[in-house]
Amino acid sequence: MNHFTPEHEAFRKSVRQWVERELTPHALEWDRAGIFPKEVFKKAGELGFLGINHDPRYGGSGLDYWYVTVLCEELVRSHNAGVNMALAVQGQMATPIINEIGTDEQKRLFLEPALKGEKIAALGVSEPSAGSDVANLKTTARRVGDDYVINGSKMWITNGTRADFITLAVRTGDAGYGGVSLFTFPTDVKGFSVSKKLDKVGNLSSDTAILFFEDCKIPARYLLGEENEGFYHVMTNFQGERLTAAIMAVQASQQMVDEAIRYGNERHAFGKPIIKFQVWRHKFVEHMANIEAARRLTYHAVELFEAKENPVKEISMAKLVAGDYAQKVAYDCQQFFGGMGYIEETPIARAWRDIRLITIGGGTSEIMKEIISKLSGM
Repeated sequence: MNHFTPEHEAFRKSVRQWVERELTPHALEWDRAGIFPKEVFKKAGELGFLGINHDPRYGGSGLDYWYVTVLCEELVRSHNAGVNMALAVQGQMATPIINEIGTDEQKRLFLEPALKGEKIAALGVSEPSAGSDVANLKTTARRVGDDYVINGSKMWITNGTRADFITLAVRTGDAGYGGVSLFTFPTDVKGFSVSKKLDKVGNLSSDTAILFFEDCKIPARYLLGEENEGFYHVMTNFQGERLTAAIMAVQASQQMVDEAIRYGNERHAFGKPIIKFQVWRHKFVEHMANIEAARRLTYHAVELFEAKENPVKEISMAKLVAGDYAQKVAYDCQQFFGGMGYIEETPIARAWRDIRLITIGGGTSEIMKEIISKLSGM
């Protein structure tokens, strides 16, 4: 079944042209700098890439999730996972909750400028002692008159060093999932600070930070939805995050194999192209078959997600399969490139280190297995 219409393919062409013209040529440069220009957010916003499936009244396009799928697939061509992660957080992780349950004021102040790329957004859920365990959050918000006072810290926050606002999950009630609330948190508030920029193994151009909140006072009207009912929205938001990870993992695997085959036809050893050695031809055939299987599983999850069927099990399966298999593809493709695969200038070397995050971020493979097992009656 072909899920992509001529309109989807026209959109694909426009995204690809932008990525190959404005992102790919700077991939290595931005990785070495450990950051990429803010203007990338602005340009992505101007082109409508940040608000694909968001409300048109606030700058979105109101399109279906297959357009998001196209965007995720084409961003992989940037050869820069850090940029891809940052843009995905902006358009598909930090803003969907605001789009879904935010007030008109919250949408005007935070969502609209984020979709235009004028304000940088971050999602503040993970903490040093609570990654995927959202029910164990320690950062608190206490109601004081017409304000909330926030104290605590967040860790592993993408876009954290330069975010203009954070879609923030904190504890407002008793321990457990029933005491979690969400806020739109502007980072110019007194008491907020970036404690540290984290030096990661991969995704180098994406700034990831530890954030600190000390008696940060924000208006009560910045509460997203109802107090103590944020857990459900965080869990729902995780599904979009995990689905984008699966889509990108599949496409990254495909790209690595395609580039390896091209290299194998050009590189000769012992009198013939190295791709002609049976051990490699058979290995890449296996990869092509398994990548296609992962793609079909992921597209199935997209189809259910677009139909609003809340496919937690299918999305978890897609992320698990696509993420784990991408590790095998990266290992073999880097091995195939030999010494060239161990040099930063070669995209496969950067892909090998960057793809590792897929099985960690947004819920580890072990967490995915736990979710799938529970939903399967185990």
